[in-house]
Amino acid sequence: MNRAPFISLDGIDGTGKSTQCRLLVDYLNDHGVRTIGCADPGGTPLGSQLREILLASRAEVTPRAEALLFMASRAELVATLIRPNLEQGRVVVSDRFVAANVVYQGHAQDLPPEDLWNVGRFSTGGLLPDLTIILDLPVKQAIARRGREADRMESRGENYLQRVRDGFLVEAHAHGFPIVDASPEVQTLHQRIVVLVREFLHSRGIEVQP
Repeated sequence: MNRAPFISLDGIDGTGKSTQCRLLVDYLNDHGVRTIGCADPGGTPLGSQLREILLASRAEVTPRAEALLFMASRAELVATLIRPNLEQGRVVVSDRFVAANVVYQGHAQDLPPEDLWNVGRFSTGGLLPDLTIILDLPVKQAIARRGREADRMESRGENYLQRVRDGFLVEAHAHGFPIVDASPEVQTLHQRIVVLVREFLHSRGIEVQP
């Protein structure tokens, strides 16, 4: 491989993935692995504007248009941040990536998942994470943990979020993504993710310092 490894964490909102991404980036940097984090959508001026439309706005957006807005944000993020850092030898940890579109607009809104994978590959120039970890939690528990007002996607209700959760599990089994129970407290969950990531990086010839 001519670039550093690319890792993403995904799952329904409320699983703690944003917190776990930050903890993982800090852990790897503290243990000798140059690492940066990013959030998808977002991370660029264009991405920030699209994130506002996609998550904060209450405007109605059709599923296909919604998916393409996510893809546009991701294309910019890959071109300006993710790929350059990978090529400079930095591990990148992304809070969400293409799998989220496959699930949120595919499984949960009836767009063909394989079409979304194909558009996702186009939007990133073929770049997909080398390791995608799915954090899993029952929907009611995830909603209770969220601790903030629901964004535009989350406000679609429990049935929608259940379809999202089910979609993540289907895609995880189809693609071999590890599924991690997100119910433990923050540090216990962090340690479980660290074990997975250390083993993965070891398989790529990268040793995490003790």
